[in-house]
Amino acid sequence: MDNLEPKKLALIRILQIFEKYSDYDHPLTQEDIARHLEQEYGIAIERKAISRNISLLKEAGIDIESRRAGSYLDGRRFEDSELRMLIDGVLCSKYITAKHSADLIDRLCGLSNQYFRSHVKNIYSVNEWCKTENQALFYNIEIIDDAIEQGKQITFDYNKYGLDKKLHKSAFHTASPYQLLLHNQRYYLMARNEYWKDVVFYRLDRITNIRLTDQPLTPLQTVKGYEAGVDYKELATGLPYMFNDKPQPVEMIAEGYIIDQVIDWFGTDIRLQQLDGGKVRVSLKASLQAMEHWAMQYINHVEVIAPVELRERIRENLKRGVEKYS
Repeated sequence: MDNLEPKKLALIRILQIFEKYSDYDHPLTQEDIARHLEQEYGIAIERKAISRNISLLKEAGIDIESRRAGSYLDGRRFEDSELRMLIDGVLCSKYITAKHSADLIDRLCGLSNQYFRSHVKNIYSVNEWCKTENQALFYNIEIIDDAIEQGKQITFDYNKYGLDKKLHKSAFHTASPYQLLLHNQRYYLMARNEYWKDVVFYRLDRITNIRLTDQPLTPLQTVKGYEAGVDYKELATGLPYMFNDKPQPVEMIAEGYIIDQVIDWFGTDIRLQQLDGGKVRVSLKASLQAMEHWAMQYINHVEVIAPVELRERIRENLKRGVEKYS
């Protein structure tokens, strides 16, 4: 080996060898450790020195177990099952680019040993998932975090997809940022649009050319409807789609077999009343704009009873739909 390392680095290198090569099914003997030290780092030490270093690591609180077959790292920062869950989260996150997803997954795999990577087959399918093409997403998060911390407004271009399947600028916005929210596998920025003077939910992966300004942000408590701050539970359950109108009481009749889906969308803070014929009366609070879309999606399974204005919107949607398909 061209680059020989000093023996004083042996303690650190032995820990790295345990992290990379060992687990319960793959214990390392002192001969194994000595071979890795010499082949990978050019460090040649005696077995007694290896034994002393292992004892030092144990004294330092490193969870190394020893048995007749050898020693192995028994405790890690993340269990393999936890890493798989995090990797699946990265894969299904539409707001992370394919390239960044692959890099994150590679680093997550590095938190386990070399045997873990071979078991995570879906690492290699990242390019097959529906991903954003906006490379600026994580930069956007940093700027927004700084703006919230410093109490400053931001400016940015907001984009939409065109027929060429690429993002194109649709508008320039100035906003007071309040919170980043993860909803339906999308990242949203909750902010006050300084032109419309109302709270808006921006898709973070549609934002480009973001800038931090010197203008102080408008405090959320001064925005109509948000005097008491944000009810995050209401945001999560009252806005199945991220419209910005305030949740209102909604009554509907649903087939009993979709109640689990109703709870998936709106949480358990709803009222359910069993009716005849296997139907259920559902009372909840939600954005009427969002409920219009949701009710159309479940049109064969639910009937909105109130408010009347929402019921009329749905009736008009159905009328226009029948005309299109006549």
